[in-house]
Amino acid sequence: MSVLQNFVSGLNVSALLMVAALGLVVIFGLMKVINMAHGELIMIGAYMTYGTTTVLAWPFAAGMFMAFLSTAWIGIMMERLILKKLYAKPTETLLATYAISLMLERVIYFFYGAETKFVAMPIPGLLEIGGITMPYYNMFIILFSLLLLFFTLYLFKYTNFGKKVRAITQNRMMSACLGIETANVDTWTFGYGAGLAGLAGALLAPVISVTPGLGAPYLTESFMTVVVGGVQSVIGTALGSVIIGEMRTVLGGFTNTVMAKIIVFVIIIIVIRFKPEGLFVTERR
Repeated sequence: MSVLQNFVSGLNVSALLMVAALGLVVIFGLMKVINMAHGELIMIGAYMTYGTTTVLAWPFAAGMFMAFLSTAWIGIMMERLILKKLYAKPTETLLATYAISLMLERVIYFFYGAETKFVAMPIPGLLEIGGITMPYYNMFIILFSLLLLFFTLYLFKYTNFGKKVRAITQNRMMSACLGIETANVDTWTFGYGAGLAGLAGALLAPVISVTPGLGAPYLTESFMTVVVGGVQSVIGTALGSVIIGEMRTVLGGFTNTVMAKIIVFVIIIIVIRFKPEGLFVTERR
């Protein structure tokens, strides 16, 4: 029963990790941009949810919307003002996004201070079946993450915008020659990926303490998820989040959280050693 309880709890961890990693796979996998500010965008989303739901006393749904909108806007400004001139320069892009991450963290310190903030649980209560318990909010996170996954897949696979993104990913110069406005597509793609990071922060806010450093661990885990799942595969990222989230939770039930993370790191290193392209590779002609 303990293992089954850990497995059920791992679904929530996997769902949160998937939402955080979806934004990264859009920016890193599709746009080839190493965004070191991804963790700070998650943090901004959490603080925006705190300000909306706790300070303004708006509904949690409004907090989620404002988290997505604010971080998407920040992502658009980052891309237009700084990153647009640094494409095909990975070192400069990495340094620029790292500088932005430090700036965003300082801004949060200025407005909110270093004190821990808390967001009330939007959906209280527990569901208990056969000795296995699961909070209703965890069920909401899992369902919402699945809907977000299906929407992202639909957006990039079946819409006109998604076709443009995939064309640019395969051949940017040819896409521009065919009349696709690559600059605008880049901007909106980066904005969507940043908005997903904000949504991850909104979902995290009620279950963890909201602090200026909350995004850093999820930046690391998001990169691990994307690399394990496949850099350009949205489905691979989703499956990678399930693998990493479940391993971390189940192993943590047998040992402790720190040892579980160490074991997961070792397993990931072994996987990357033999499958450097990830477990789920997108087939391309």
